[in-house]
Amino acid sequence: MASVESAWASHPGYRVDLVPWRGRARIRLGDRLLAETDGALLVYESDHATQVYFPESSVRWELFSTSEHSTTCPFKGEARYWSLSAAASDGDGFENVVWAYQEPMNEVAGLRGFVAFYADRLEVELLETFADDPDHPVITGCPPWGDAADLVRLLNVEAIEPAGRFRSPSYPDPPIGTFFPQLADRSTRMVVEGGQLLGESIVAASRVVPDQRVVSASMIFSRPVMFDAPHEVDVELVRPGRGFSTLETRTSQGGKLCSLGILLTDAGARDLLEIAPDMPRVPDPADCEPIDFGVTGREFRSVDGAYNRQDVVGPPEIMTWARFREAPDDPAIQAALLAQSTTHWSIAAGMRPYADVNEGQAHVTISTGPLQATLAIHDEVDVAQWLLYANTAIFAGRGQVQGEGRVFTRSGRLVASYTIHAMVRAFARPEGGEARNYRHAM
Repeated sequence: MASVESAWASHPGYRVDLVPWRGRARIRLGDRLLAETDGALLVYESDHATQVYFPESSVRWELFSTSEHSTTCPFKGEARYWSLSAAASDGDGFENVVWAYQEPMNEVAGLRGFVAFYADRLEVELLETFADDPDHPVITGCPPWGDAADLVRLLNVEAIEPAGRFRSPSYPDPPIGTFFPQLADRSTRMVVEGGQLLGESIVAASRVVPDQRVVSASMIFSRPVMFDAPHEVDVELVRPGRGFSTLETRTSQGGKLCSLGILLTDAGARDLLEIAPDMPRVPDPADCEPIDFGVTGREFRSVDGAYNRQDVVGPPEIMTWARFREAPDDPAIQAALLAQSTTHWSIAAGMRPYADVNEGQAHVTISTGPLQATLAIHDEVDVAQWLLYANTAIFAGRGQVQGEGRVFTRSGRLVASYTIHAMVRAFARPEGGEARNYRHAM
């Protein structure tokens, strides 16, 4: 430990935050349980992916053997390693898959007595239960993208000068590579989803016209927005009104226009007419297959297991249940959370009739992304309760997909509807070359 030179003084602002995980965590290799605990730590470190640390007492040490391997970290200290035995891994040993800082630096003293596992070699999982469903754990693989609270923070754009301008930060903030540029993973898809940009505009418009509710939002996505820098949302109140107001939003990054939106807000009125379609007949969420998008505090469940499954061919439709751990108090944030995932499903619906095309190829060999989204918000919503996103692709051709979707509560009430115009086309390849880097796809 004395030989490890600390970098804390030379890197002001560097952070290593140790946060207790609110649920259970476990390590598996196939059906074999290697560790399980209710006392895990999530370690958020600048320029690194989130790590899960387990109490030493939670590990089945009889399945591991001590390694001679060691590494040093200028922020945490010297790490020693363990390997999974060949007997525990059906004949294939997993070397140096566990590490621990047994004498950590003072700044991270809370790591003493904890160990971590390589999530790219073993199955590291976070389990949590929601308050209204304590018997049903939600499982997120590691490292997680983040938490539902991170989505809320990004969607809840901050007002800046001049009036009518808002900002959403980079994610993470500061972005990976800030302190050590060589650690920035340039192969990671850094594009902000169109649904997030749509949700941000809903929140920004709600801040400009706080006494009215956004009932319609349409956005064209002209240029990708990247996660590794902040971006701004400018709102112009085009026409204020006592009943309805019209607003325009412009999302930009680095001084370049990325998205343009038109929104309608409403002061509200009593019902004169009531018409709504019936919700499709689908299985209950508990009977549907989980989808892991890497966000803790949120759950998706796929009807018929149709999302991102090459072996499930069917009609051009995707039905997905969604809910969050908790609902924010602000109705505008709830509307933004509803909007955030509307752009997920239409492209997958267009792919579903084909066995050789699926979402797993998106951003790898196929360039996909929403070009335009139009969302009508019919009623206020509680995102902590199950919502069904019912999506149909009504056209696919000429490198594009047109989809339409409806959002229902579990009781069958229609709360929103939307249309998505998206791009689906093969990456351009130079003769004999590889596909273009998907980071530049929109």
